[in-house]
Amino acid sequence: MAIAKAERLMNLALCLLGTRRPLSKRELRGSIEAYLEAASDEAFNRMFERDKDDLRELGLVIETVDNLDGDTGYLARRDSNRLPPITLDAEEAAALGLAAKVWQQARLAGAASGALQKLRAAGMPEAEDAYEVHSALEPRIPVHEAAFEPLMLACRDRRPVTFDYRKANAARPEQRQVEPWTLECWRGHWYLAGFDRERGAERVFRLSRITGRVRSRAGAFTAEVPDVVTVRETVESWAGETATRTARIRLRSGSGYPLRSRAISVRELGDGWDELEIPYGHGLDAWLVEFGPDVVVEEPADLRADVVDRLRAVAKD
Repeated sequence: MAIAKAERLMNLALCLLGTRRPLSKRELRGSIEAYLEAASDEAFNRMFERDKDDLRELGLVIETVDNLDGDTGYLARRDSNRLPPITLDAEEAAALGLAAKVWQQARLAGAASGALQKLRAAGMPEAEDAYEVHSALEPRIPVHEAAFEPLMLACRDRRPVTFDYRKANAARPEQRQVEPWTLECWRGHWYLAGFDRERGAERVFRLSRITGRVRSRAGAFTAEVPDVVTVRETVESWAGETATRTARIRLRSGSGYPLRSRAISVRELGDGWDELEIPYGHGLDAWLVEFGPDVVVEEPADLRADVVDRLRAVAKD
């Protein structure tokens, strides 16, 4: 059914774009096979009106003209449905090239490179690639999680989703019903921000902890989507970037460089260990667990207990 409708819309668009004079409904019905097969004039009229509205929603400018004989005609002038010339300066071209390179390892790689080729064919200037010639650094956004693509589409289409999610300190995953807002890459990990229906509040989910399939659900969002979703600030807050106090940890020498970069102070203890004072906020326990046996929490006691609980949950597997 979807293929048949897409073919019908394409044929109608071609008829309206290819004519030099307005075409009446009668002429359009005689030109498009799907309209000829309509059971009645009433069925054809309903089909045509829906198709015309769908094409206009897709961006096609359709004019309605009254002919001399009293019939209503339709056409889509080419000059009204032609995009203006693409004009990009060197800096804008460089930004697009860099964006396509960033997405090279993601599921959007094909779409990004294809769009870039079309822009170059249309005359976009070739920009010098500083990352290719002068630098050993390569910008990348790695996407290995199977949940990325369905969540990206759900965010775009504003569709609720359900998925099984396993918290870092939980032995088993739990089903979540979420109204997805947007995706954010932070510290090499992808996060989803959205409205958790069961908890009735905004939540952040790390994609690597989503197990199984992401399933779309019918219906509209029940919560208002913020005008500007500051996901990065939310993710940083949940992951401990918004610190309210400090923690003291022991860190094995030569390891944990992300922790060292945030340390307020570092002191050598000897025997292959250093003592660090780092900012402590919500989610720090989950981050410390990622360093495994290279980190020992000394204080505060509640942070140490949270880290131990998370390690025990992992060990049960």
